Amino acid sequence: MRLSVVLVEPMYEGNVGSVARAMKNFGFADLVLVRPCEIGDFGLAMASHARDLMEGARVAEGLDEAVAAANLVVGTTGVLGRSTNRHLRVPALSPKELAERLGGTAGDVALLLGREDDGLSRQELSACDLIVSIPTSPEYPIMNISHAAAVLFYELSAVGAGEVELARSENLARLLARFRTALVASEYHQHKLDKTMLMLKRIFGRATLTDREVQTLYGIVENLRWGAVHRGGEFEKDGEVEGGGEVGEDAGVCRGIVEGTLP
Repeated sequence: MRLSVVLVEPMYEGNVGSVARAMKNFGFADLVLVRPCEIGDFGLAMASHARDLMEGARVAEGLDEAVAAANLVVGTTGVLGRSTNRHLRVPALSPKELAERLGGTAGDVALLLGREDDGLSRQELSACDLIVSIPTSPEYPIMNISHAAAVLFYELSAVGAGEVELARSENLARLLARFRTALVASEYHQHKLDKTMLMLKRIFGRATLTDREVQTLYGIVENLRWGAVHRGGEFEKDGEVEGGGEVGEDAGVCRGIVEGTLP
């Protein structure tokens, strides 16, 4: 696992320096700043022996640019009510659970830390594949950003090198787009579409899919779409295809999509 730490619109240079210092404490070096505050001598002083991380940090104009190379995007929140609702199960992992989920995997993981006053927005959290939250006292649940970062880095530093390469972000995006196209074509409830797509994104995020698995899911969606169009809505039941025909009659139609590369 290769971790990049993405600070989204940090407001105080001292916090940026403190996060960089915590990164160096636990062996992480890739710092990305999205539209950061001005960083001067105080921020560098707070970084202490992690000045090199500050000086080598990448600056991005937007979140898309900051996470473009990531296989998996992990958002942080201290306010779980902002990332869940009664229609959608969006479990937040603890730092330890996140580390366990990433164990054995290889790839680029972007860890997003939000603004000191308001964290990550709803839209930014929706763009994440996984959500992590640190269990804290309900009397005072919100942590200083550098303190929260240190807890996360401590747990993630225990994740060893893995061999299961995570799916590329562009392939996951293409799979989600194909699911959306299929749902629209099937006249899925329009008012449920966005929440359903977010649910699928989070399911895929928790599954930590490989490219091969993404290709297989892509092929399944294509096969279902083909069958709906060419069989006039026929479906399998009790070993037969309703409306005539044998099961598996067109099973090989999309084999090339499933077994090959994504178009």
